[in-house]
Parts: sequence; structure tokens; C-alpha cells
Amino acid sequence: MKSKKNILQIILLFSVMLTLHSCNQEESGSDIKKSHPSHIYNHTSVDSADLAYLQTDYVPVYSDIYHRDGTRRFSLTVTLSIRNNSQVDSAYILSANYHDSYGTFLHGYVDSTIILTPLESIEFVVDEKQITGGAGANFIVEWGATNFADQLMIQTVMIGTNGQQGISFITDAKKIGERSH
Repeated sequence: MKSKKNILQIILLFSVMLTLHSCNQEESGSDIKKSHPSHIYNHTSVDSADLAYLQTDYVPVYSDIYHRDGTRRFSLTVTLSIRNNSQVDSAYILSANYHDSYGTFLHGYVDSTIILTPLESIEFVVDEKQITGGAGANFIVEWGATNFADQLMIQTVMIGTNGQQGISFITDAKKIGERSH
């Protein structure tokens, strides 16, 4: 009888330790880290003044969404996808800056200009454990080209799972500024 009680105490202790460990894992996930999952990006030193066309896009992001009565949040992994749909011209990604629901800058994902060759795509990922963005987060993407305007398709893909529940959806970028010369 005593050994069954000891086994139950050990199981209970193990369960408490496991729960505490997973709570600590969630809290430590609030730090933003760069995630470049697709491949090694090709950087260039092109001057934005040398580009014939510059565009700034706003891309909505939902790092979490509300559910039930609006007091619970469902965390999502966000992938920012940037696709060069030109078959002949390269594009230049000057910046991809992540902001929270209040518009506060959180993190820049581009350290130096990235060249996207024809039909090339790149992605940046915001981990679902990074919870500071919120339901109104966004990316501001600045890019340029030497010839062809509107050659990029920029979207975010959000996905999350919890138990047997899963959710996924996309948002498209909206042009908020452009300049050509």
C-alpha cells in the first residue's frame, strides 16, 4: 500500500515539474529571433537612389487571434512570403520591419539589401511563441526595381494548432507608398 502511495507521489511531482517547465518555455518565447527558413539570401550593395522604382507595402499580421469570449488568444506562426513574379527582372528588398499592434517597431528582418532574382521567393518567420506582436501586428516592406513596377507578390501566411484544432489563413500586402524616376 505504501509503495502505491509513493508511486502516486512521484507521478504527481513529475507532472508538476513538467507543467512548470512548459510554463517557463512559453515565457521565454517572447524574444524575437530572426528566422530565414528558405535558403541563404543573396545580399547586394545597390544604392536605392540607383533604382528606377521604389515601393513600400503594409502587410497585415496576426501573431495571435482572439477566440471564445475575446479573453483567450490563439497563437499563430507567421510566414512573410515575398515573391518576385517577374521572369526577367530582379527586385531588391531594402527592409522588412515588424511592428506590433500599436505600431511600435519590434524587429528588422533585413540587415542589408537582398536581391531577388526572377521568380525567386524568400520567407521570414515569426515564431508562434513570440507573443508581442498581437492581433494587429504588421510588416512594412520596402523594395525597389530597376525596370518593372509591381513585380512582387507579398503575403503573410498564419497557421496555428492546438490539440486537434488548427487554423490557417493568408493576408495580402497593400501598397502605401511608391516613387519612380
